[in-house]
Amino acid sequence: MNQNDSISLKKNWKATWASTSQRSLMISGSAIVAVILLAMPFFFQHIEHRPGIQLHDYVLSRIPAQDVSLYIFLVIWGMALLTLVRAIKTPAIYVRYVWLYIVICLTRMLTITLVPLAAPAGLVELVDPLTGVFYGHTVITKDLFYSGHTASLITMYFCLPKKSDRILALIATLIVGCLLLIQHVHYTVDVLAAPVFVFLLNRVLQSTIFADGKLNF
Repeated sequence: MNQNDSISLKKNWKATWASTSQRSLMISGSAIVAVILLAMPFFFQHIEHRPGIQLHDYVLSRIPAQDVSLYIFLVIWGMALLTLVRAIKTPAIYVRYVWLYIVICLTRMLTITLVPLAAPAGLVELVDPLTGVFYGHTVITKDLFYSGHTASLITMYFCLPKKSDRILALIATLIVGCLLLIQHVHYTVDVLAAPVFVFLLNRVLQSTIFADGKLNF
């Protein structure tokens, strides 16, 4: 990092911290995320032990199941790293992502509770050693509607200001969505619904806590 970048980084963080609204959103959002992450293992353990309905999925029935876990997490963590780098330089990215992540987690908990699904036929277990701690160190197969992996990636699209980064986020979302279907981790409707939910949740935040325009790009 050269001197100009260092000065710009400090300036961005000072400006964010000087804004009462952004500072409050950053602190409260981080605290809420911490609570959600603590609650996740209990929620996922609960849903994993309840009965669910297995859907007949036309698309999955025509795709031989394969283990593509490595590729899924290479794409996800690659995009996560890019977003982290951008957020360090522009803290508004972090604030936007945190609050979108909060409403995504809460709505997923609601939809997963209201739509009890069983694992798709032929599912190949998807295990991520980095996030496994939030699932209680067990394989979870019933956190289905809607897809959290797809939602996380499309969220990056709404948080990254650079056009090239947003294009990468869209490509990553498409790739991971297809790979999730190849591994039979999700039903087609889970993957397709995720971008719709995130788009609507982003619109809600745009008209509420992001309404002052300071977190818009």
